[in-house]
Amino acid sequence: MIRIRQLKLNIDHTEADLKKKICKSLHVKEDTLLSYSIVRQSIDARKKPELFYVYTVDVTVSSEKKVLKKNKNKDISYFEEKKYQLPDFGEKALIHRPVVIGSGPAGMFCAYILAEKGYRPIIFERGACVEQRMEDVRRFWETGVLDPDSNVQFGEGGAGTFSDGKLNTLVKDSFGRNRKVLEIFVENGAPEEILYQNKPHIGTDVLSIVVKNMRNQIVKNGGEILFHHQMTKLHISEQTIKSISVYDMNTDHTFEIDTDLVILAIGHSARDTFRMLYDNHISMEAKPFAVGVRVQHMQKMIDESQYGKEHDETLPAASYKLTANLENGRNVYTFCMCPGGYVVNASSEENMLAINGMSYHDRDSQNANSAVIVSVNPGDYPGNDALSGVEFQRELERKAYQAGNGKIPVQLFKDYCNHEITKKAGEIKPLFKGDYAFGDVRGIFPEEIGDSIEEGIKAFDRKLHGYSKEDTVLAGVESRTSSPLKIHRNADLQSNCKGIYPCGEGAGYAGGITSAAMDGLKVAEAIVKLYHPFDIV
Repeated sequence: MIRIRQLKLNIDHTEADLKKKICKSLHVKEDTLLSYSIVRQSIDARKKPELFYVYTVDVTVSSEKKVLKKNKNKDISYFEEKKYQLPDFGEKALIHRPVVIGSGPAGMFCAYILAEKGYRPIIFERGACVEQRMEDVRRFWETGVLDPDSNVQFGEGGAGTFSDGKLNTLVKDSFGRNRKVLEIFVENGAPEEILYQNKPHIGTDVLSIVVKNMRNQIVKNGGEILFHHQMTKLHISEQTIKSISVYDMNTDHTFEIDTDLVILAIGHSARDTFRMLYDNHISMEAKPFAVGVRVQHMQKMIDESQYGKEHDETLPAASYKLTANLENGRNVYTFCMCPGGYVVNASSEENMLAINGMSYHDRDSQNANSAVIVSVNPGDYPGNDALSGVEFQRELERKAYQAGNGKIPVQLFKDYCNHEITKKAGEIKPLFKGDYAFGDVRGIFPEEIGDSIEEGIKAFDRKLHGYSKEDTVLAGVESRTSSPLKIHRNADLQSNCKGIYPCGEGAGYAGGITSAAMDGLKVAEAIVKLYHPFDIV
């Protein structure tokens, strides 16, 4: 196979134009081109408003060696695709079925692989199936009545289900896990272009369909998913897991289930479960993360800044990523930017308020939003135990709830800088899922963090003009950027208790949908390597 990089075409090119460009680059006639596939597609806006798509493609042609021999272009080379491959089955027999705690990306992808290979996993999910969860979340946004176990954080698909569905990751991958994750998404209903887009995304509306299809596939392959079931206790003997207690919310009954393996894919917001694990002496530590606000700008402004013009049907809604290193030693950066999206109430505990960003697949709202967050570390937290970061989050969320009197607190940037409560919105119309109210967003934060947010937004304006407009909409609090702790695991991915596998974002080993899913694959590989499935004698 031949790989061609840096194929540049006008933004309005056709498929025929791409094919001609491939042939021209290889100096071959079109009838010798047997096939091609797009590996990567990105936008080159360096000469805006003149824009280009840039492609990397894999090509098969007649007389491949001959074509390569006469081509000296450094962007054309031989390429052998490395397919994702599981290790050989281990020799150890499983006595009981593996248990997966949580059906977010980490748990679901781990279970997906285990079910496919005959390990018959059981998933316990404290929240609802995605269909019911969508209704629970909609009701919360409309009425403000929170279901603590089925919300934006908890339920089938995890917290990422109510986000932009971003699938890009910075994780270095030499095992093909990233590609495998994307392929599984496509197999279950995601659009094929996520396989090659530079910054692929699905959107909340499509992701919910994919999640349901993955669940059905897990069940088809011998797995089982029990909703409204929460693990409440570990039963450990000689530092080895023997069984767990599970509370069935449907029947108000607790039962015990024996198991050799527990995959802890609990997500970054399972604070009661963190406490239970801590009390059971599962080794963990507080870790750095980041907190801040969500900002909203008009998408039109972002498009004009990034593209040099408003986008049309040939261009996606523009995104951005901005960073600033402040003199006080803090890092401020944008996170989880949602083009054409909404800011959503993402709370999961009573009398506390957290927010997140969300886009649908078409990214067609008039506002762009992004988190603007400041790095924090254990030195900022109250106390010094592993759960101190959780308490730091909770304190911010209590203040956010109070600032908006139970609604999302909002403050325009000018008023944030002047320590004043906003009276009315400006040109930018606030777009939220859930009620909002003007309040003291700045007062949510310790002084240094609040000042850092202001300084960071002003610094971003030097890179993206208009970012610090007086009527830029700020909302708080963005507190669930990642897990505030890490659950330790050894070289074979087990915790200090044998048979327990910390996994994904909640355990501190991922930072988004794709990286969490990849970690789920990694844990599945470790289990496959050690045990053989039930149908192997």
